Amino acid sequence: MREEPVLDVIAIGRSSVDLYGAQIGGRLEDMASFSKAVGGCPTNIAIGTARLGLRSGLVTRVGDEHMGRFIREQLLREGVDVAGVHTDPDRLTALVILGVKDQHTFPLIFYRTDCADGALDPSDIDEAYVASAAAVLVTGTHFAAPAAAEAQMLAIRHAEAHGRKVIFDVDYRPNLWGLAGHGAGEARYIESERVTALLAPVLPHCDVIVGTEEELMIAGGADDALAAIRAIRARSRALIVCKRGPMGCVAFPGEIPEAIEDGVTGPGFPVEVLNVLGAGDAFMSGLLRGYLRGEPLERALAFANAAGAFAVSRLLCSVEYPTFAELQHFIAHGSPTRVLRRDAALNHLHWATTRDALIPAHARPDTVMAFAIDHRMQLEAMADEAGAPRERIRALKVLALEATVKVAAGRPGFGMLLDGTHGQDALFRATDEKLWIGRPVERPGSRPLDFEGTGSLGAHLADWPLGHTIKCLCFTRPDDPADLTERQDRELIRLHDAARRAGRELLIEVIAGKHGPLGDDTVAAVVRRLYGLGIRPDWWKLEGQPSTAAWDAVAAAIREGDPRCRGVMLLGLDAPMSDLRAQFERAAGCPAVKGFAVGRTIFSEPARAWFAGRMGDAEVRDAMAARFADLVGVWRGARPD
Repeated sequence: MREEPVLDVIAIGRSSVDLYGAQIGGRLEDMASFSKAVGGCPTNIAIGTARLGLRSGLVTRVGDEHMGRFIREQLLREGVDVAGVHTDPDRLTALVILGVKDQHTFPLIFYRTDCADGALDPSDIDEAYVASAAAVLVTGTHFAAPAAAEAQMLAIRHAEAHGRKVIFDVDYRPNLWGLAGHGAGEARYIESERVTALLAPVLPHCDVIVGTEEELMIAGGADDALAAIRAIRARSRALIVCKRGPMGCVAFPGEIPEAIEDGVTGPGFPVEVLNVLGAGDAFMSGLLRGYLRGEPLERALAFANAAGAFAVSRLLCSVEYPTFAELQHFIAHGSPTRVLRRDAALNHLHWATTRDALIPAHARPDTVMAFAIDHRMQLEAMADEAGAPRERIRALKVLALEATVKVAAGRPGFGMLLDGTHGQDALFRATDEKLWIGRPVERPGSRPLDFEGTGSLGAHLADWPLGHTIKCLCFTRPDDPADLTERQDRELIRLHDAARRAGRELLIEVIAGKHGPLGDDTVAAVVRRLYGLGIRPDWWKLEGQPSTAAWDAVAAAIREGDPRCRGVMLLGLDAPMSDLRAQFERAAGCPAVKGFAVGRTIFSEPARAWFAGRMGDAEVRDAMAARFADLVGVWRGARPD
């Protein structure tokens, strides 16, 4: 009796790091910056299917270097099984340089000379691993090299022996078959009897064959798409799916009709095209989500067309493929614009359902207990009062980092708020400590809100590590003057846009009680207003509320505005420990509250003594650690879960 598969699909073949030119409309020669993403047809499909809820795996090779580790780590973050991803000690990971010149021109260069994934051979194919999946996916490019072709055929034989499906993505790249020069990477079709002859023996073994009209022409050996489909049918009983770009797709589960349009079709989704590279891999991901879960063919084709529509409307490949939540929302509700990358609802849904795959695990904990020492004005005042040079603040923040690491003791859920003004040394050292890090962008004490430094906020964020969360404090109330509210809201909208474009999580800190009394709806009203502006931070940092009713109002505002928000962190406002204990207990019943970020309650007294020379480094570090540990104990006592 055959065992039930634990995976839905295993893809076999190419894996690379794609470097996309960020200047849309320019030549590759003129690109000044690049965005990095995992690429390669089967690797894209492994990620694309995982995002759509399938259990996917990958068989490939990567180099024993930084880019190879990046691919492996990204696959793990995406939920792809990497048991078949092998490290080649002698070869480098493949690279691809890509650009978007216009809607029809997408120059790319393959750096694949003796690359790791190109060296795939039968030793990489494990029969038990193949048998663990309901289907294996092979790709046309890897039939171009004898050893890789032998590896894929071995996988096909194992799949057949265990009653598994065989999916064939023709994935025809003439350049990778040696039919075009290095500068012709974007070429899509060059007729070749040799390629057709090498692909022909694969066809009878397939359950599904997918390709563009040109790809099916090379597989079938005909210069007309319908004739090629008939030639494939003569060799194979597979479901044949023809991708037709803006016209959608058409599928042929049985006999081939008189006209190509008479096949089975799914609904099309007309969108503005930004980049077609990788769209076929998204299409295949959507198709497999339907096909392998037993959906009707028309629905599987709808999944495929919709996933392809997302891909062509965005710049990058796998990193911008849709999740199943996005796909369902789009199929059910459509979009008010053909330019999907400008659909705010879809963009937020994409961010909220993919952010965990884009940042390290320690930067996205469920609960955060943070030592906040991003203070600048307050510490400068303490140093000045003691007659100490302000340069000493840098050392204090390193000692605060050491205190946090001591309390965390390697456990998850701990973090810090650190600034780049005095905390750069601590930020550098925090890189290896697996802490959640938040960094402020506001000019200290500004009201109306202003940002620290000069120049472009977005340009500054581009220098930050991906795992650092943007933190912005805004002093705002529902009863503020209209001109003040308008100015502050405008800056927060600008910040939200910059955060999303930079791929960084955003924490918005709201303090309303400094400029007026707190009622049961004061902070909740601010939260609702900002959600109404389209601002959806990943985290809120809020002051303690005056009642459980106020916390209930805050939780309701967040639930209605963004049910995917990570939650609320409590701030301290230099409150004594007894007051914080009461605040923690009052917030204990609010499910939205997921942590705290407290500073002066922890560091004020020890820092003053240290600046004045009454404490040494070890003493101030231990004093801050003890206070932080006490606060962690209070939090855990109030929230035993």
